[in-house]
Amino acid sequence: MSLINAELRRLAKRRLVRVLLGLVIALLATVAVVTAATHYPPGPGLARAEAAAEPEFQQQQRLVAEEIATCERVQESGSGDERMGWPRDCQEIRQWYPSRAELIAFHMPPSFEFRDDFRAMVTVFTGLLAMVGFLVGASFVGAEWRSGGMMNLLLWRPRRLQVFGAKLLAMVGGLLGLGLGLGALWTGGFWLIASFRGVTETMTSGAWQSIGLAGLRGLVLVLAAGAVGFGLASLGRHTAMAMGIAIAAFVIGVAGVGIVIGAMLQWPFVERWLWPTYLAAWLTGSVELFDFSGPCETIGPFGECEPARMVITWQDSGLLIGAAVLLVLAAAMWQMHRRDVT
Repeated sequence: MSLINAELRRLAKRRLVRVLLGLVIALLATVAVVTAATHYPPGPGLARAEAAAEPEFQQQQRLVAEEIATCERVQESGSGDERMGWPRDCQEIRQWYPSRAELIAFHMPPSFEFRDDFRAMVTVFTGLLAMVGFLVGASFVGAEWRSGGMMNLLLWRPRRLQVFGAKLLAMVGGLLGLGLGLGALWTGGFWLIASFRGVTETMTSGAWQSIGLAGLRGLVLVLAAGAVGFGLASLGRHTAMAMGIAIAAFVIGVAGVGIVIGAMLQWPFVERWLWPTYLAAWLTGSVELFDFSGPCETIGPFGECEPARMVITWQDSGLLIGAAVLLVLAAAMWQMHRRDVT
């Protein structure tokens, strides 16, 4: 435990960690301030929205009445070609236009509804913290390999895997504490924004559970990003190794794979071969893909083509993310074990 405590102190004193922590706090605070400034309480704007929507609704009703009259006239005396495009029941035309409530909602000033809008804020928070986690994990071990500090530590504690595990646990523990602390402040801050500049009454126990699970998956992704950065930098014994692989994964793993599979091989569901799709599915719960290049899977009620679709769930993404983390860490530990002094 003394080794882990020493690594935690070393992690907290790193200048890069403090700089990154300051930057991420500043960015998160900016997002919260801008969100609060661009949203308004729903009550005061309701009367103005109703006044703006009423003339549009009345004009729309006149247009609807004219179209229904035309439809009924065509249905009674028109030929088959003339009836094309008109519904069998002319009253269905009313459903083609927005209702009074929808027009009022359109004119309402934006309000922050915690139940729906905070999910996007969870994604923003996770994305920022995952990048920080990757950089912290990579620099924490890479800088020590580069400066010779790792070899000095191994002279005092020659068990390489024990040192590797202590550094990894300290880094993961630091990110866990950071994620929980900032996550609580992030949630509380946006709850205040929704309380004064939006809506909180729609929250239910199920909604809290859904948001909690999304936050938990985001925290796991942050820890996974830190572990992958740590493992890659340990393999290359340099922070630049992890950064280079991250850039290559984005360029080759997204642009390159997309071009080869989509343009050259023309495989269906190109997005299922791109790792950002699985990150999105992990954060949002699922991602639905469509194959517009293939034949119709079904024909819709109006004769439209329904393309084949594929659903990638967060469970599928979890298996892929977990395998990637285990593979990187196993390779890094194997490299350390090859030269174990004891």
